[in-house]
Amino acid sequence: MAISKRKKAQYRRIAVYVLSVIALLAVALVVDWGRLQSAMFQWDIVVEQFPSILTNAAKNTIIFTIFGFAGGLSFGLLFALMRLSTIRPYRWFAATYIEIFRGIPLLVTLLILGFGIPIATGWHWPNPYVQGAVPLALVASAYMAETIRAGIEAVPKGQMEAARSLGMSYSRAMITIIIPQALRIIVPPLTNEFVLLIKDTSLISVLGVTEGTRDLARFGRDGVNHTANATPLIVAGLVYLAMTIPLTQLVAWMERRAKAVSR
Repeated sequence: MAISKRKKAQYRRIAVYVLSVIALLAVALVVDWGRLQSAMFQWDIVVEQFPSILTNAAKNTIIFTIFGFAGGLSFGLLFALMRLSTIRPYRWFAATYIEIFRGIPLLVTLLILGFGIPIATGWHWPNPYVQGAVPLALVASAYMAETIRAGIEAVPKGQMEAARSLGMSYSRAMITIIIPQALRIIVPPLTNEFVLLIKDTSLISVLGVTEGTRDLARFGRDGVNHTANATPLIVAGLVYLAMTIPLTQLVAWMERRAKAVSR
């Protein structure tokens, strides 16, 4: 008797579940949990991280993220409009900018702007916050520009045609009619970009930071050097999760709400 495709899929799922349980049991039996706990989660070291990890490191991470996001959103909107412009040089310039900053890793961008330009020109960044936030903003703007452009193009063309028929200029119609509608579409992906920026701030430490501008990643690494234990990094990771999980849940809620409204 031939087995149906549905039964085969069911048997495969059961096999995957069984193998997963076996693998977890094997890990649980092999791992030296006492040694792992001693090396990665000592409660007295956890207590030592507070409140500095919140009042200093988490605060700086949020500051870098907000500056990077605000700059990225501003430039992203500008380059999205340039990409949609009827003027070819604007489209070419925006396309070139987007491809460059999406193609170069953020770490390389940080090094070029943080060290390369000062070495080449003799100019120095006014403070570490600006030095870290500007590269974040430039890279984020390239991704946001494409997100915003897609959102604008998703608005029905009839909206622009109706606005122009009422005597609105292209700029006024774009600002008052098209962009507000596009924002409802692009808010979830932009929130995802905010979450990515929170994590990307961990790369800023390659530029060197002062005691007062350490982000979460640098705080955790310094803690490891000081205690010879991985607990500070675990605590930093948990703080990252405390910041990012509510945002990812917000994105999921907004996507569910958007689907419900579209029905």
